[in-house]
Amino acid sequence: MSKLSDKTKLDCLESAVYIVGAGPGDPDLLTVKAHKLLAIADVILFADSLVPTQILDICRQDAEIIQTANKTLEEILPIMIEAVRSHKSVVRLHSGDPSLYSAIHEQMQLLAAANIPFEVIPGISAFQAAAAKLKIELTIPGLVQTIILTRISGRTEVPATEELASLAAHQASLCLYLSARHVVDAQAKLLEHYPAQTQVAICFRVGWPDEKIRVVPLQEMASCTHEEQLLRTTLYIISPALLAATGRSRLYHPEHNHLFRSSHH
Repeated sequence: MSKLSDKTKLDCLESAVYIVGAGPGDPDLLTVKAHKLLAIADVILFADSLVPTQILDICRQDAEIIQTANKTLEEILPIMIEAVRSHKSVVRLHSGDPSLYSAIHEQMQLLAAANIPFEVIPGISAFQAAAAKLKIELTIPGLVQTIILTRISGRTEVPATEELASLAAHQASLCLYLSARHVVDAQAKLLEHYPAQTQVAICFRVGWPDEKIRVVPLQEMASCTHEEQLLRTTLYIISPALLAATGRSRLYHPEHNHLFRSSHH
């Protein structure tokens, strides 16, 4: 794999595949680099079931736009390879951040095997956008200092060492992806370790026009999901941080000194 330039030049974009995180849905939450790439790329392949079409308004009018929700990797990969070999720039637009549940691992392996240069551009993940909407910090001193990003076993099996019940034992800020279809099972596993009144934020299509966010006790997580008829694009945040807390970081405390500031007693 050849290394791409760190700077995206508006007048000369290298022929390559740019795997871009579209963020949770709000076009305003795209990174500046993602915005620049979308504005100048020759070909855009996007997961139309997960990425709102408003983001495509950024693209050139003459750009080739290809929807991929109905395509397999075996159909998508040749399109990208042929475009790059034809000296075109390709944006492969994924929802959220490419490092989480985006199935880019196999794409990168196959692109590398075909000697196609590629670059990954991160995006904001749903858990970050949801925390911002909820106006919470997921790591509060003295209360919770760990964030776990996971999912429950479904079509894609979770390794035995990462089963939800064992992760719930930490009582950390747990962000549960891709689990709405198995919410009854997920709730039961979480209740093995979290108190029933632990707050859960149920976040549907964060950043989309039809966004829904509900905060309920853990024991109502499944019933609320069913009442709202949520099946896809739903994130659950289970965290002590959802309750009012008084913890304070030492970073800006007057008694804390560091390289740039002496303590103030």
